[in-house]
Amino acid sequence: MTDTPSRRAVLGGVAAGLAVGAAGGVAGGHALAAPGPAAPRLGPAAVPFHGAHQPGILQPQQARVQLAAFDLAPGAGRAGLRQLLQRWSATAERLQRGETAETHENQIAADAGPCSLTVTFGFGATLFDKAGLTAQRPPALAPLPAFPEDALDPARGDGDLFVQIGADDALVTFHALRVLQQQATGLAVPRWQTGGFSRTPGATAHPMTARNLMGQVDGTNNPQPDAPDFTAKVFADGPGWLTGGSYLVFRRIRMLLDNWENLPVDRQERVIGRRKADGAPLSGGSERTPADLTAQHPDGTLAIPADAHIRIAAPAANGGAAMLRRGFSFHDGLRADGTPDAGLLFLAFQADPARGFVPVQRRLARGDSLSRFLRHEASGLYAVPPGAVPGGYVGQALLEGP
Repeated sequence: MTDTPSRRAVLGGVAAGLAVGAAGGVAGGHALAAPGPAAPRLGPAAVPFHGAHQPGILQPQQARVQLAAFDLAPGAGRAGLRQLLQRWSATAERLQRGETAETHENQIAADAGPCSLTVTFGFGATLFDKAGLTAQRPPALAPLPAFPEDALDPARGDGDLFVQIGADDALVTFHALRVLQQQATGLAVPRWQTGGFSRTPGATAHPMTARNLMGQVDGTNNPQPDAPDFTAKVFADGPGWLTGGSYLVFRRIRMLLDNWENLPVDRQERVIGRRKADGAPLSGGSERTPADLTAQHPDGTLAIPADAHIRIAAPAANGGAAMLRRGFSFHDGLRADGTPDAGLLFLAFQADPARGFVPVQRRLARGDSLSRFLRHEASGLYAVPPGAVPGGYVGQALLEGP
């Protein structure tokens, strides 16, 4: 291994070069403006790879994400899958510490720290037959049902292996994905990949819930880790190799932004059930005020309309169903008709999709007024194993069990 400085080590020399912005030049012979507060240094932040749960579930959402799926190569089998997961786990551990990859290191991110990098692995239903593990496939990994108005492209969903790579720097996420792709050669074949973005930490004056491309505050009602039922809603209690893991539903949801933006703001608010300016429910209060689904206007009409998104999606309306969402926006240019190919990369971790995503999506598909502005174009369901122990690898209990 060459004596290459770590990405973390070289970060300190970069900050000074970023201090002068558009307002820092000379105009009309006046002196340079006094420098403002230094931007937060995101590079050194590192997330441990090992733990009870895989990284990328409980950590704060990062600014960038790369998602990818792979299909196991013909003939790779169980032995090839074990080799790949050992290789990938070792690489993810190194990269999350801010070190270089031992193999296929291409130095794309050589000037950055780990930037809160997390790498999360999931297993699709089709993997188990190909790896000779059919008996170990959990029943909850059954295919998701078809929903009204779905327009799914199989080439952009599903897959034997799923990888979620998040970080606060786009080059760091791309670098990690590229290394994993190269390390998969001969063992797994790329099936699809896509990238997304969210708000960069420090972009707002204080921490705030991010907005989606419709301009709406998105993620207010996510279950909180300190809630007594959080673990039961997010993490699976079996089978044995999956205990402490989770199930991830992925959906690529294109937003009909031209149609949406033609609505007046008050109409947009009625579709969602929240004020656009601050995310407060239309029943009153602030963003974190619980929505009062019984509240009425003086004329007797519901403050939150009967078909508003937050009413249809509320856990109280779905038998308590809840998911831990980590959605990212995407923008892939223009479609042939000139409309934006943009929307939401929906990611939701849950203990059981039959008690989480499925009942909620069924109700949304039937009665949510927001559905008129959305198109579900890709989908995937993956079992996300628990975290790896030091010296071990993700999926070890599955591959080295009976």
